[in-house]
Amino acid sequence: MKTLFLPGASGSASFWGPVATQAGLDGVFFGWPGLGVESPRQDVDGLDDLVALVATEIREPVAIVAQSMGGIIAIKLALAFPDLVKSLVLTVTSGGVPMVDLGGSDWRPDYFRAFPRAAKWIADPVADLSSGLPSIRVPVLLLWGDSDSISPDAVGKRLAALLPNARLCILPGANHDLAQTHVRAVADEIRRHLMAVVAPRPLVND
Repeated sequence: MKTLFLPGASGSASFWGPVATQAGLDGVFFGWPGLGVESPRQDVDGLDDLVALVATEIREPVAIVAQSMGGIIAIKLALAFPDLVKSLVLTVTSGGVPMVDLGGSDWRPDYFRAFPRAAKWIADPVADLSSGLPSIRVPVLLLWGDSDSISPDAVGKRLAALLPNARLCILPGANHDLAQTHVRAVADEIRRHLMAVVAPRPLVND
């Protein structure tokens, strides 16, 4: 099964490289045109264009590993391709649920200070996808840190309550950059999750 790796708003296709290497995983590593320091493209002018960009790779069963904003794209793809998206790993993402009451801080000022040339549409409001989440019945691994001010673990708990087949793993001392600061732990959890998804079920004798 092919694995698609989606970064967050940093946009870098190399974001998941260290974790994938540690986990012994290969796949398709996406970058986001116009975000972070990535060059823009005329045909990418919003989140739905990024969804369409990833959708070109979904012609067979896939697993999706996503960070932060990439998790919203992953959820949209799982809803659009319920028969082909077989597994999700969502790390420190809103996942399309409202975060006003969950304690998340506003990431946008710091983001635009770090990436002043990034596309302004990245700051646009995100649609509430909460009502669709219960229909996503594939195995979902939710990876969070207990020190994340951008996407607190309360967000992971909300997603765990809405997704029928989700497991929440909270890493002590980790924050929004846990895929860089906790490479081994993140890789181990992702590898375990994906191996369980593709492992054949044992035969049961009547």
